[in-house]
Amino acid sequence: MNLLSAKNISHSFDYELFSNVSLELMAGESVAIIGMSGSGKSTLLHIFSTLLAPKEGSVRIMDEDIASMSTKRLSEMKRNDLGLVFQAHYLFNGFSAYENLEVAEILSLNSIDMNLLERLGIAQVIEKKVTQLSGGQQQRVSIARVLTKKPKLIFADEPTGNLDKETANEVMQLFFDYCRDESAGMILVTHDNELAHMCQHVYKLENRELVKVA
Repeated sequence: MNLLSAKNISHSFDYELFSNVSLELMAGESVAIIGMSGSGKSTLLHIFSTLLAPKEGSVRIMDEDIASMSTKRLSEMKRNDLGLVFQAHYLFNGFSAYENLEVAEILSLNSIDMNLLERLGIAQVIEKKVTQLSGGQQQRVSIARVLTKKPKLIFADEPTGNLDKETANEVMQLFFDYCRDESAGMILVTHDNELAHMCQHVYKLENRELVKVA
């Protein structure tokens, strides 16, 4: 199943970031995008994930054109099908870690998976307030919140930036297993070449072009 199809995407702010970028993502696949700071990786991810409209080109998610969606349909897709993971955790600081997960549980009607929490190494701290957790624990709670939704598409921008190498590798394997088991797909933006090459496909955004490198 084709989860995402981007055709001839171009975008600019005060200068052109990239042009004629195309990308396909199938169910079960993982794609990494690497490139220098300022090359437009995060902007491209925002376009793929519906957070930003491109200047030119089209994005289809599960064969639906984003540009022609109603506001209601787009909101439904964001709530049910898309999972965004950023280096900043964006948790509700006044809540416990578990209460943050409950928000995703209520919105998605999916139960919190304790096996997921065990695998992320946060089961023992889940009742603590977010502010009592380390940066790495907060990041893993954020990842658990996204996966609790059971999204069809994961968009991850430096999702392991707050984690040590061993934990980062474990989290990446969790993402890969999730994509395989749920027939989902992932697009990862990272500066870490080693992390990127754990994905099935690697692209580099350079000189305003997206080029496949692995």
